Amino acid sequence: MPKSFLWALTDAFGTDHVLLDDRRGLAARGTAISATPVPYTCRYEVVAEETWATTRLEVSVEGSGWLRTARLERAAGRWHVSTAEQGDLDAALAAADQPAGSLPGTEEPARLDAALDVDLSSSPLFNALPVNRLGLQDAVPGTTRHITVAWVLVPSLMVVPTEQTYTVLEGGNVRFASEGFSADLQLDADGYVINYPGVAKRVDSLP
Repeated sequence: MPKSFLWALTDAFGTDHVLLDDRRGLAARGTAISATPVPYTCRYEVVAEETWATTRLEVSVEGSGWLRTARLERAAGRWHVSTAEQGDLDAALAAADQPAGSLPGTEEPARLDAALDVDLSSSPLFNALPVNRLGLQDAVPGTTRHITVAWVLVPSLMVVPTEQTYTVLEGGNVRFASEGFSADLQLDADGYVINYPGVAKRVDSLP
């Protein structure tokens, strides 16, 4: 993988490290570690075609006494979602005085059909998918795009369709908004997040 990015999470104690190849779309694998809501390690692989539309995401999340996995694959305009679970995440959450999590996956994959992008919660890599697919790095300030994404919540791995808005700002940066939340993302020349206020900040990059 020719590129390596490391982000420090700013909304929790943790990091997200990704190796990627973006010469023809995107092929990336990453490892995120967080202490919230319980300590866990999240490993993911994502593939996007040359248009930057996502075709596959595989993710696993593991903590003390539990493991969840999910696979999302888009073919012929439809998303297929499969999951597996070992142990008891809800027991780990209860022991940490946290509310119970949601079931992994989705019972209605057809609700994801409008999504060409996936978003893994708290992972800054995934903002680069719509930014590059929509050509926002070259768009004039004020350009706004509304999209539907397949949002994968961590650590539960519940998958839901979510509406997101990207608005181009001066300097090639973008304003991201979804579910009543918004943040002005600082991007590098290739559309990858440098600073995601309140979520993560990139601390290292290697060409």
